[in-house]
Amino acid sequence: MDPSKDIGSYGYGSVAWKERMESWKQKQERLHQARNDGGKDWNGDGDDADLPLMDEARQPLSRKVPIPSSLINPYRMIIVIRLVIVCLFFHYRVMHPVHDAFVLWLISVICEIWFAMSWILDQFPKWFPIERETYLDRLTLRFDKEGQPSQLAPVDFFVSTVDPAKEPPLVTANTILSILAVDYPVDKLSCYVSDDGAAMLTFEGLSETSEFAKKWVPFCKKYSIEPRAPEWYFQQKIDYLKDKVVPNFVRDRRAMKREYEEFKIRINALVAKAQKVPEEGWTMQDGTPWPGNNVRDHPGMIQVFLGQSGGLDVEGNELPRLVYVSREKRPGYNHHKKAGAMNALVRVSAVLTNAPYMLNLDCDHYVNNSKAVKEAMCFMMDPLVGKKVCYVQFPQRFDSIDRHDRYANKNVVFFDINMKGLDGIQGPIYVGTGCVFRRQALYGYDAPKTKKPPSRTCNCWPKWCVCCFCFGNRKNKKKVTKPKTEKKKRLFFKKEENQSPAYALSEIDEAAAGITQLPAFWLF
Repeated sequence: MDPSKDIGSYGYGSVAWKERMESWKQKQERLHQARNDGGKDWNGDGDDADLPLMDEARQPLSRKVPIPSSLINPYRMIIVIRLVIVCLFFHYRVMHPVHDAFVLWLISVICEIWFAMSWILDQFPKWFPIERETYLDRLTLRFDKEGQPSQLAPVDFFVSTVDPAKEPPLVTANTILSILAVDYPVDKLSCYVSDDGAAMLTFEGLSETSEFAKKWVPFCKKYSIEPRAPEWYFQQKIDYLKDKVVPNFVRDRRAMKREYEEFKIRINALVAKAQKVPEEGWTMQDGTPWPGNNVRDHPGMIQVFLGQSGGLDVEGNELPRLVYVSREKRPGYNHHKKAGAMNALVRVSAVLTNAPYMLNLDCDHYVNNSKAVKEAMCFMMDPLVGKKVCYVQFPQRFDSIDRHDRYANKNVVFFDINMKGLDGIQGPIYVGTGCVFRRQALYGYDAPKTKKPPSRTCNCWPKWCVCCFCFGNRKNKKKVTKPKTEKKKRLFFKKEENQSPAYALSEIDEAAAGITQLPAFWLF
């Protein structure tokens, strides 16, 4: 401020400034009174409906739901009883050695101690399991209000495939279709498909999938179809008319099922054609040879099928971006690993979309819940704990398994018991698929830091003076400069022979400061 000018010229003390301050004070009083009244209207006239919304939008997006003590305490008692029995057993074994076969007795005791320790370590995750609950309505109020541009963070999906003979193209197509049809803004969503085998069949199958997506995606969003993988949706033995009140649904569903049957025929025809590989290799439509004819020696290939007005659906709406990626291969390097394919997708997506969050899937998985991405954003974009979350691990679910048989599939025990128990301790582990990563956590970079001005002991000298002469002593201080951007150790999925070494997540300073790993809701 200029001391010669009147302070009112800056707005302070003016009539407009006083009106703004009075309006702000009244707004705060109304908000405080609305909170005390439990969200009810503060004056009863019903004109201040925004106050409950504002109060709701400031609340956390998720919360912990502990398991009731009546359910977990009996199991804890069983653990304690087993532990006492094990201690008594070892006391007996140690106090009664077998002198005639001392070596065999010692080996058996060591093995029993080993199994006992492994059992004890297995009980730790089951001692304090928790569940988590998300609030999608609060997420919508804060970041995705109707009639306004969506402020949800962009997400990049990574799908990896290698051999179309072992991984059928129809299964991969269902995975991609379920991703493109998720309940998320289309301009915030991108799907990258990694073809590590550089197969012409995968490329042509992806082209057919992009054409069918123009019909399937609007159909799913119009009628809120679940699940949004067509193969599994049409195989459901349920009443598909339940909760459907639109008169044209039956007609559109029959037409879509007929379209999907024709799509399957085209995919199967591509599979039959791919079994007869020409001697000179595959040739593209322009007459040039397919770059992936030599699987172990070919350049990198990137093809954008959908996105950025490259393809609209049948209703004229934009579709999510769909990108085909086949990383470069050179002789003498061991390239056939999933970790290297994921690293390539990270680099390609950083150039094209650079979304702050990434979700990787296997080609034989599909999104079972269309709101799963929003569930993950309730943890990642939470203003209170979002910055401390490194990744959100989704559980896996498999079809054609007896739900009443607990041990029909080990994954049920692993995801429903062990992973929830690990979340109660510090966080679940990364299982290799179905996980939303924060890109910054993988990169290991901090935001740019500005240089701090040199400290001074008084204000009687210019800014360049770092000491005070008032007391007759001047200390020479060495000038220490900090770089604008401080690089930290990089973290990728796994080390390859021709890549830089990988580091554990605990070695990153930001992670060591308290990155928490949180599970979310069902994805598969």
